Amino acid sequence: MRTRIVYLLLMTAIVSSSYSQTVLHLYDLTLDHRENPIGVDNPKPRFAWKIKSQNRKVLQTRYELRVAANENDLKRGKNLIWYSTADTEQSLHIVYTGPKLQSKQQYLWQVRIRDNQGNLSAWSEVQRWEMGLLDKKGWSAEWIEAGQVTEGKVGPPPVFFKDFEIPSTVRSARLYVTSYGIYDVRLNGQNISDHLFSPGWTSYHKHLQYQTYDVTSLLKKGRNSSLVTVGDGWYRGFLEWRRKRNFYGKEVALLYQLEIDLANGKKISVNSDGTWKSSFDGPIRSSDIYNGETVDTRIGNDVSSIKFVDGVRIVDYGFDHLVAQEGSPVKRHEQLKPVSISENGRGERIVDFGQNLVGWVRIHIKGNSGDTLILHHAEILGKDGDLYTQNLRTAAQENKFVLNGQEQWIEPKFTFQGFRYVRISGAASRNIGKDDLTAVAIYSAMKPTGSFTSSNDLINQLQSNILWGQKSNFLDVPTDCPQRDERLGWTGDAQVFFNTAAYNMDVDLFFRKWLKDVEADQYENGNVPAVIPATSKRGTDGSAGWSDVVTIIPWQHFVVYGDTALLADRYNSMKKWVEFVRSESENDLWKRTVHYGDWLFYTMADDRDGKAAITDKALIAQTFYAASTQNLIRAAQVLGKREDVAQYTALLSRIKAAFLKEFVTPSGRLVSNSQTAYVLTLNFDLLPEDMRAQAAQRLVDNIKQYNYHITTGFLGTPYINHVLSRFGHHDVAFRLLLQDTYPSWLYPVKMGATTIWERWDGIKPNGDFQTASMNSFNHYAYGAVGDWMYKVMLGIQPDDYAPAYKHVHISPYVGGGFTHAKGSLETKYGLLESGWKIENNTMYFHVSIPANTTAKITLPSSVGVEIFEGNTLIESHKDIKAYTNDVGDIVCEVGSGDYNFKYMLNKSGG
Repeated sequence: MRTRIVYLLLMTAIVSSSYSQTVLHLYDLTLDHRENPIGVDNPKPRFAWKIKSQNRKVLQTRYELRVAANENDLKRGKNLIWYSTADTEQSLHIVYTGPKLQSKQQYLWQVRIRDNQGNLSAWSEVQRWEMGLLDKKGWSAEWIEAGQVTEGKVGPPPVFFKDFEIPSTVRSARLYVTSYGIYDVRLNGQNISDHLFSPGWTSYHKHLQYQTYDVTSLLKKGRNSSLVTVGDGWYRGFLEWRRKRNFYGKEVALLYQLEIDLANGKKISVNSDGTWKSSFDGPIRSSDIYNGETVDTRIGNDVSSIKFVDGVRIVDYGFDHLVAQEGSPVKRHEQLKPVSISENGRGERIVDFGQNLVGWVRIHIKGNSGDTLILHHAEILGKDGDLYTQNLRTAAQENKFVLNGQEQWIEPKFTFQGFRYVRISGAASRNIGKDDLTAVAIYSAMKPTGSFTSSNDLINQLQSNILWGQKSNFLDVPTDCPQRDERLGWTGDAQVFFNTAAYNMDVDLFFRKWLKDVEADQYENGNVPAVIPATSKRGTDGSAGWSDVVTIIPWQHFVVYGDTALLADRYNSMKKWVEFVRSESENDLWKRTVHYGDWLFYTMADDRDGKAAITDKALIAQTFYAASTQNLIRAAQVLGKREDVAQYTALLSRIKAAFLKEFVTPSGRLVSNSQTAYVLTLNFDLLPEDMRAQAAQRLVDNIKQYNYHITTGFLGTPYINHVLSRFGHHDVAFRLLLQDTYPSWLYPVKMGATTIWERWDGIKPNGDFQTASMNSFNHYAYGAVGDWMYKVMLGIQPDDYAPAYKHVHISPYVGGGFTHAKGSLETKYGLLESGWKIENNTMYFHVSIPANTTAKITLPSSVGVEIFEGNTLIESHKDIKAYTNDVGDIVCEVGSGDYNFKYMLNKSGG
């Protein structure tokens, strides 16, 4: 009997433990924001994980994390390199504090957690990471350039070649590689990776990424070969309206270190050095990001087809500026087939892919050897039905292929185009059909995180346009446009769009990398270039709303991703900028006179009535001076810098007082009676509390004067609907959103746009085009309204005091005639969902809150009605703390889990 009791107790314990472990599941484990990375050069990397649970109100209360050198030791918990445990809810940014990590060493790790309901998870699946080269001593390779000196002239890219013998079976192999220029590496004829345009675009001489690749499967015992082509890319290709070439250097260069571990225990390495060969006789005859690429496919991209008669030159570029891959690599993504193929008057094929995008066209073709196929790319068609290319300025966007007489697939390598339409010419073009053409979208590898859909098809198309604009312009750096001879990292565009970008996709790594270049290119006096990476010294460097990127994005990044370390890393740069502005100020007024202002605001050609929405640049500058100072104060509070908090709080008070004295009349009118003036003033809290409501009303009155049309430019657009909603004018915000005549967000949609335009009227109502010198049809800045759509229509709002959505406010507003809206956001803690629909005057509202987080949910239009969550009235709900807010709506404080609310609306729902 006693034996049976012990057995039953034991089985009960086992079943209980098993159940406890199934309740909690750990997933999306990352180290330094990547899954199982190799080539890590952070000596103190950081761990993170997400939690799934079947239960509600789940919070982590404890974690155990262990690190070992092999899987056997890890799973047994023996010979651990590091073991860490803490009683905490923290599941992000857990810093490694164990023994010093070694270059090129692989480490394995696992984590398990306990929750607030007594459940213990199983140990997570085994995760791995591998260190890169932690200091310059790890580099044994030498920088090499081609034997022939080009002096930066346009021509074919150099091809570097090395063959080598491997005497035994390969156990593992790693390639550490970078270049000045963009490289393509082949081992034994095979591409080593799906990455494109590596090592990316950075401030090369200050900050150059190297990449680490596992190439074990590409090597073999016996004779092997490596072939590396290095294109001009951003390093020495044309930049900035084709005014510049060879901006960073005249010769491309390669650094290549292949380390091979053999099965017999020996190690060999193959490094770039004086034994390599070089040639300019590869298949790529010319290549440029703006102009396109010419490829002679009769020349194979292999050793047998290329004549290597030249050696190489050893150069000393050093290693101190090298860092492991920080940003998201550029990759291929969507592949689109044509929606139509037609002909122009010259018999050339006009292909419509139905979507404006960035990338290139891949073609399946067979033609006579020596025939040339030519592709021109454009975003739009002219009235004659042919490509409209005037807005490309000097960018040719032309790819040429000389055919080899065989059936083949062809595509470029070191260029990209912005296009929806392609014109194909050449004798072989007559044989091309829809199945032979594929448009390949290319952008940085960012996971989709957000989704948004609604009952309005035009708004859904607007959201699609916003997303495609982001994809098209997030190719290693956040560019303004992807098609003309510009494609630069304009800081103003990036900062106005960051919040929207962070809803749509995971831009954590993308902006980490770019922010390092913001700091690297910041001037010693604290001024910040208008373009990053900086391609020239401009008189407009230091423009309000552009250079303020140095404080705006670090703070917004912290709110979205919760990384105090990034905020600390950027703090000095933020402070230098505020101090620079202060140095240009008199009596706390920023006196700089050269600014971009509210770029591309609404204007008229013959403005006799003063309808052009001009905003005083000095007023704009003062509002952004206040905004940057406020961001610095917030960062100082997070980082515990009390003296700075006190100093800059006092400065902010003086900045606001100076604004009030300089730009506000005694009656509360601003010196610029424009939408942007009131929007920026209210958004950045430049007015005392008792003056804000009347300022908001003046904004509404202005909007009514324009018959509910938006007149803001780049700086006012991101905030206008937020300001209207904040001050209770939701109805006006929705009328602006739904306006479909010029100027408005939906006017381009109704004109057939599939991305966001640079101008409100890139195509005029009569079909004419705006000024060709500045008329991009893929320019994401005006798409910043997406932030309002997520925050207000779905109600998904982060909490500054509990960043990364550790605590979230869900407070949708129902209006604009919408009958449903739903969406989601994959946060650092897990999937967050918000969706509502109205049927028969009944509100159905679904919310999902990730484990280890909490939320405050405001139920829209819920004054004085019975509310059910599931089948339970919320007043008696065990999982909900409900109360009434100051406008009478019901607020529910909840923990994690799925919640489904239902109630009759006490009003029409807008």
